[in-house]
Amino acid sequence: MVELSHFQRGQIVGAHLCGASVTKTDPLLVISRAAVSKDMTAYTNHGKTSSDERNSGWKPKLSEKDHHTLKRIVSKNYRNTAAR
Repeated sequence: MVELSHFQRGQIVGAHLCGASVTKTDPLLVISRAAVSKDMTAYTNHGKTSSDERNSGWKPKLSEKDHHTLKRIVSKNYRNTAAR
């Protein structure tokens, strides 16, 4: 499965906005019907294509509070090192 570029996704959205159907769009752009359908549906439902955000599924190790605490510690004394 090949990842579509932003330009290809833009072409799909443009064709969709012009009123072209999935069956008319896929042969014009030489993209699979499933990919065209998926992107048209994502744009219709969410206003963006599916490649706008990627998520690996891993939870972040640090919370927002942890990030804030680290920034505060570093900004106080940036020469501190971790205790061994």
